[in-house]
Amino acid sequence: MPHDSIYAVNMIPIVIDTNVFVAGLRSDGGASREVLRRALQGHYLPLFGNALWLEYEDLLGRPVWTEATTPYERQQVLAALAKIGRWVTIYYGWRPNLPDEADNHLIELALAGGAAAIVTHNVRDVRRGELLLNGLRVLTPAECLEGLQ
Repeated sequence: MPHDSIYAVNMIPIVIDTNVFVAGLRSDGGASREVLRRALQGHYLPLFGNALWLEYEDLLGRPVWTEATTPYERQQVLAALAKIGRWVTIYYGWRPNLPDEADNHLIELALAGGAAAIVTHNVRDVRRGELLLNGLRVLTPAECLEGLQ
């Protein structure tokens, strides 16, 4: 999934956690929905790695959705994010770092991709890493909208 968009220069690279992806597609509004909207409009550059992409795809088939979006619409949003996003290959693992091992891939993706922030609803756990990662911010969707212009 190479990305050579002319818009990438002005886009802020972020990692969008799966809980933000789900929340954004489960409701008609809210900060998570706006983060997805801004990514699709070219304000944010979503970063993807193997682990995160597999989580997104796995969630599409789970019964976690509301009537706010159809399965087809959810697939279309993911495809559109893939089209404007950037695939990142992770060469170095930062483990163990977070209390929940399943979240470490977010830190690795953000560092490898030069992300300005990880956008998640799970800020408490993601911010509790053992390593101090200068410059990498962990933000809620609302904080992202306020702090990353």
